[in-house]
Amino acid sequence: TVRNESDGMKSSITAAGEFDYVIVGAGSAGCVLANRLTENPKVSVCLLEAGGADSNPLVHMPFGVAIGTYLPRSDSNWHFETVPQVHLNGRKGYQPRGRMLGGSSSINAMIYIRGARRDYDRWAEMGAAGWSYADVLPYFRKSQDQSRGADRHHAVGGPLSVSDLRYKNPLSTAFLDAAAELQLPPNDDFNGDRQEGVGFYQVTQKNGRRWSSAAAFLNPAKERANLRVISEAHAECILIDDKRASGVRFRLGRSSA
Repeated sequence: TVRNESDGMKSSITAAGEFDYVIVGAGSAGCVLANRLTENPKVSVCLLEAGGADSNPLVHMPFGVAIGTYLPRSDSNWHFETVPQVHLNGRKGYQPRGRMLGGSSSINAMIYIRGARRDYDRWAEMGAAGWSYADVLPYFRKSQDQSRGADRHHAVGGPLSVSDLRYKNPLSTAFLDAAAELQLPPNDDFNGDRQEGVGFYQVTQKNGRRWSSAAAFLNPAKERANLRVISEAHAECILIDDKRASGVRFRLGRSSA
């Protein structure tokens, strides 16, 4: 159950619908879940997102990361801060988090890099069955459309476009040359056999545009009749019925932020 409490009507809660699944947050994970779940036409899915649509052209321009991430009072960013940090002389750290369809994948620097192999293997050793690097690698490959082509670590044909940088700043090249002079190992693929070394990142871009989780996973699913996307829907609580989650209550409208 999804229930809406609209701005200015706090005493009037109306049912927004009944669904098999309710996903809170249309960020990187939420968009993937919405896509995968709605592949089954027999289930219904509601996706709630506190932010708005990703319709601003700056979202899709790679250079727009500077504006969406650091522009004061941007509606596309939660503008979180850490608690005061002892080792920063009491300063707070700025933690930008996306507030729109695509979540932080719509405002981040688009760097494509996977977790460390040893971390996954350690989780499996501690009892998390199915989470070793060998177990998760097929899912990384399944989601990917690698511009360099397929190999043991990469695949083509998936929804998430991963490509090389179209433009490489000469200063970055000079930095890599300096690293080579210091005998730091070069690495042209941080998602390959090893992550150690220096090199250029690959990015989640397609044809020079940001390829967020919304572009890769949510947009293809929007045409499915079993998916409903509600934006500017700030989730307030999970409804519990006899110790079982039975729904989500949300407030519709930006003033809830």
